[in-house]
Amino acid sequence: MSRVAVVTGGTRGIGQAICLALKAQGRTVVANYAGNEEKAHAFTAETGIPTYRFDVGDHEATIKGCAQIAAEVGEIDIVVNNAGITRDGVLHKMSFDDWNEVMRINLGGCFNMAKATFPGMRERGWGRIVNIGSINGQAGQYGQVNYAAAKSGIHGFTKALAQEGAKYGVTVNAIAPGYIDTDMVAAVPAPVLEKIVAKIPVGRLGHAEEIARGVAFLTADEGGFVTGSTMSLNGGQHMY
Repeated sequence: MSRVAVVTGGTRGIGQAICLALKAQGRTVVANYAGNEEKAHAFTAETGIPTYRFDVGDHEATIKGCAQIAAEVGEIDIVVNNAGITRDGVLHKMSFDDWNEVMRINLGGCFNMAKATFPGMRERGWGRIVNIGSINGQAGQYGQVNYAAAKSGIHGFTKALAQEGAKYGVTVNAIAPGYIDTDMVAAVPAPVLEKIVAKIPVGRLGHAEEIARGVAFLTADEGGFVTGSTMSLNGGQHMY
């Protein structure tokens, strides 16, 4: 029986590409989504991948959602924490809600999904968790104190949980994408986007499929010696 993989925010953009890559790898894939039922139904019709709706920033909803997946699909062996939102603005204009929602979903979602699945992985002696961070969590970004803080927190979360999981056969890694040609980036005004691309040494935006290949590598059965790492996929924009 193939291992069950859950991808949060999995019905579009990077999440969709990850779902397809894991399915091609032979995993039994489930996509989580937060609210767009029309998009979720279209995604399932197109890919054959089932979707489950719950807010990963809601602790109880996440515990129940993962329990439902385990009962209906199978015990969860692979988790990709991809779900995330932005509420950009400079600090003096940023509301507490703007801060709190980004932290609740982007960082809190990683905690909630781990609480729901890590104990089972540990008991079974095998698991893969991949957290999607960001170049802006590594380098910072003007107007994103909330997003940068949450994504930076993901990198610390990854290293700490990796230490807990290592002796149980559970690896925990992160991927820090640069600017990828998703709907989120497409919403950036053209003049701003041109300036961003000009700072990327390879001279282009990344593709969602390139992030998905990184996830497939980190979640592979043969990937047990890679843990606590952050894979930077950013076209050379930020190196350290």
